[in-house]
Amino acid sequence: MNNIGFIGLGDMGMGMALNLLRNGFSVRGFDLNESCLKHFADEGGIPVESCKSVGENSDVVFIMVMNAEQAITAVLGDDGAASAMKAGSTIIITATIGRGAVLEIEAELKKKEISLIDSPVSGGRGGAEAGTLTLMAAADDLTFSSCSDVFNAIAKNINHVGKDAGQGQTVKHALSVLTGTCYEGIFEALVLGAKAGVDVEALYNVIATSSVGNFIFKDSAKLIMERKFKGTGSHIGTMYKDLGLSMQLARECGVSMPMTSVAMEMFQAGISSFPDEDNWSIIKILEQIAGIEVKAGF
Repeated sequence: MNNIGFIGLGDMGMGMALNLLRNGFSVRGFDLNESCLKHFADEGGIPVESCKSVGENSDVVFIMVMNAEQAITAVLGDDGAASAMKAGSTIIITATIGRGAVLEIEAELKKKEISLIDSPVSGGRGGAEAGTLTLMAAADDLTFSSCSDVFNAIAKNINHVGKDAGQGQTVKHALSVLTGTCYEGIFEALVLGAKAGVDVEALYNVIATSSVGNFIFKDSAKLIMERKFKGTGSHIGTMYKDLGLSMQLARECGVSMPMTSVAMEMFQAGISSFPDEDNWSIIKILEQIAGIEVKAGF
């Protein structure tokens, strides 16, 4: 299983594809962004002109696009990867697109005898570039084990979360709930401390060394204090989309999500105010209300 295809060479996909190349796989890739294709080629990848071309001669094809519509088109469209893939090959959906979309794709792939692994990821651009992502993969045992070398090339934490398509998406939706509410708590804590007059760097040091000083806090708080809100690898549109999928699942399951609802509303305000910026730009809304900025040296 040496021939890999990759559709979606953005912040996440590029790092994943390059790690596959570094681990000896031949990788054909496609992206609508010509600059991404050029960078991919410069690093030793094989750029192609369509999703269908990605599927040709590929044993495994990764789908790392933004949303369900893009994923369905990339796989099942007239020029989609599945139209050129052979029976016995595998598609791995690492994008977060919702369990309904994954089940729709799986139903069509079964007709072509193409296997599906539903495996959203966590770890951000940094994890993708370092090959340390967390995978939450759902597939039958044989399909999952057949891709172990591929998984090891891109991830540090490989979790087989179930045998049925959609279970990987479900785990990611639950993770997004916690991630979104963590962000909101971090933003509120920093603004409160700054408004009350404490040194925000001292506040950072205390929280960073406490029981809640996780990666999300350390990463986002530093960027906030440095006033870096754009181009850091965690675009607000992705988290906004993921929270929306979590809330959709909650409605389907009849689960009350009060804290996630608050986080979702703040991400709605954030993407409306700062559509080109990253997750932590939301803190600027709270800062404006409080009349304070959370920055180093305050």
